[in-house]
Amino acid sequence: MDLKAGDVVMLKSGGQPLTVAEVKENEVLCLWMGMEGDLFRETLPLAVLVQVEEEEEEDDEDEDEE
Repeated sequence: MDLKAGDVVMLKSGGQPLTVAEVKENEVLCLWMGMEGDLFRETLPLAVLVQVEEEEEEDDEDEDEE
């Protein structure tokens, strides 16, 4: 998987979307907003992440509008 800053990923086990801030070898610095608006930052192994496809993101936005 070829990730770059700005890409959206998720844990393979599920959860909310995470934004890639930085990629270093097999580690990815991810950022996300908590339920109360807190900003979280965590470095995760590349092996636990899956990239979210752009089409999935657009589908989520369409559902929100309904």
